[in-house]
Amino acid sequence: MIPVTSFAGKTVAVLGLGGSGLASCEALKAGGAEVIAGDDSAENLAKAAQAGFVTADLRSVPWTNFAALILTPGAPLTHPAPHWSVLLAREAGIEVIGDIELFCRERRRHAPDAPFVAITGTNGKSTTTALIAHLMRFAGYDAQMGGNIGTAILSLEPPRMGRVHVIEMSSYQIDLSPSLDPTVGILLNISEDHIDRHGTLAHYAAVKERLVSGVMPQGTAIVGVDDIHSRNAADRIEQSGTRVVRVSVRNPLADGVYVEHETILRASGGARSEIARIGGIGSLRGLHNAQNAACAAACALALGVGREVLQNGLRSFPGLAHRMEQVGRLGQVLFVNDSKGTNADAAAHALSSFADIFWIAGGKPKVGGISGLTEFFPRIRKAYLIGEAAKEFSETLGTRVAHEISETLDVAVANAARDAQASGLADPVVLLSPACASFDQYRNFEIRGTKFRDLVNALPGVKPVV
Repeated sequence: MIPVTSFAGKTVAVLGLGGSGLASCEALKAGGAEVIAGDDSAENLAKAAQAGFVTADLRSVPWTNFAALILTPGAPLTHPAPHWSVLLAREAGIEVIGDIELFCRERRRHAPDAPFVAITGTNGKSTTTALIAHLMRFAGYDAQMGGNIGTAILSLEPPRMGRVHVIEMSSYQIDLSPSLDPTVGILLNISEDHIDRHGTLAHYAAVKERLVSGVMPQGTAIVGVDDIHSRNAADRIEQSGTRVVRVSVRNPLADGVYVEHETILRASGGARSEIARIGGIGSLRGLHNAQNAACAAACALALGVGREVLQNGLRSFPGLAHRMEQVGRLGQVLFVNDSKGTNADAAAHALSSFADIFWIAGGKPKVGGISGLTEFFPRIRKAYLIGEAAKEFSETLGTRVAHEISETLDVAVANAARDAQASGLADPVVLLSPACASFDQYRNFEIRGTKFRDLVNALPGVKPVV
């Protein structure tokens, strides 16, 4: 845990008592603050009270004594309308911040030179975060990974030299971190997302840009420049005097890091040099993972990791659970768990990575379904459709793709394994990339992915991928 000393002797309101909210309460209390905890859920209030925190209906207490409101990222700050607690905080003239802002203040107080990597982007954040943490551990660092991926930031170990914090950040978290100042800030990409929470694409992009525009003096901003919003952000940040490393997987760069023929290259001053090779690394298949790997490699180099260590670290990356996760092999058949592919765009990344696919798809459908995936239909040897979306997906596939309505994951896995084995293809892949939410049959995508993994490992003869 990271004790928060910046509010010692003061009273702080915490709204939202999920994992990060309770971690904030514990960290503030350990640092000497008095915490008043609130939540819109009576169940969460009861859990906080059982954990020993003072709880209250924050709508019925005076706000004049509060030094700050620590807000859960799940509560809207601006759109579609500010949460009621935000309005009360503004009326009282107190700041509204989040747990990552608390971390930033503690780091500046106690270990300002301790390395801190922050990663954002519309897509690829989790894989890039996990890959950077893996590379830094491989290089001998104590890598603390958290934020929007798994562990609340204040539940990690405190900053110190030799320890690097690798933190995934959503736009909601950036919004609540006004003094965000990473050693290395990474903006992977920007495409339309979360407009309900930011109002416009322009505002969403501006929030994302803040992560890389705020890097420390002598720090590094790493920006993927294959979309116009990120490309413009890189130009603005560089003009402000910040060191910018541009990254592309689509075009060679005169100055920056780019990927060509599955090789990560760095160009500078008219010369180029090889950084690492990613061909044949199963956990980094696909153009989207090439961008993740290139940004992670640029980060590792900025933190002083040598090229040989970097190359070996990339080769040993096991991948992120439920994101293009290689579960096992049955003869020539590879089983891949991409349960985190909960929409068509995410499934497109997976489908583009293989040639002979036995595709398990379906669940609770998203708007647009799979109509945008037609370019990948020739790669699909057969589809196995599950959940609420099965009928809709069947109509979209029509006669263009052989398919069956399996209804449940256990039937889909058994039938896909049978057909892939019997196909005679050199490299058949049974791919779970549902293009759907899981909520019709599973509480979340992690449970769905774990079920897939268990079903595959229960097949006779399945062996781990080496």
